[in-house]
Amino acid sequence: MLFLIPAYLSENSPLDYFAPAVKEYILKTDYFFVENEKTARKVVKFFAPEKKQADLKLSLLDKNTERKDLQEAQMLMKKGQDFGLLSEAGLPCLADPGNVMVQWCHENNVKVVPINGPSSIVMALISSGFNGQEFTFNGYLPIDKSEKKSQIKRLENQVNQTGFTQIFMETPYRNNQLFDDLCKFLAPTTKLCVAANVNDPEAEFIRTLTIKDWQKNKPELHKIPAVFVLGK
Repeated sequence: MLFLIPAYLSENSPLDYFAPAVKEYILKTDYFFVENEKTARKVVKFFAPEKKQADLKLSLLDKNTERKDLQEAQMLMKKGQDFGLLSEAGLPCLADPGNVMVQWCHENNVKVVPINGPSSIVMALISSGFNGQEFTFNGYLPIDKSEKKSQIKRLENQVNQTGFTQIFMETPYRNNQLFDDLCKFLAPTTKLCVAANVNDPEAEFIRTLTIKDWQKNKPELHKIPAVFVLGK
């Protein structure tokens, strides 16, 4: 089986935010597909401190991983070895490359077991006050300035024309730059939700304002995990 195991969104998240099943499934296997080895070891220790780190067998699965890189692990799964799939944060396969292994499992009759956990994308949406019936997650916006401007304007037009909520992210060290661009390129009446440090009991920041109001209340978002949401 392949267990889709959620990671915490913040290292400060209380353990009781999570279902006991997360620890249960981590203890079921020593084999894991991980996006980042260091993060994965910290997540395992967070949920199951009694598990021996030396016993962990971690297979890297990031955006640069190709199917041929996973062949050894896939052979073990065909022989009956259970694996866990760990994202860097939140649920696997959302803004995460883990879907490659999930797809392989479906093609090879390997059972996929999703486990309840947090997603900053979903939590930002439900906290925004925007349309939760019809929405689009757009991933990361372009780095190129002109392309980014065009994408921002396109997303704004989508909100105005369809009412569909538009969700996107940025690499944390570029958050402030993206926020400035949103304030520059969006109309003053457009509404933006910023959800930062989601699930951190002390530092969580979630707020929805018009661009006109955001221009007067700029948050500090540098190197802070954040999700941005446009809507009505």
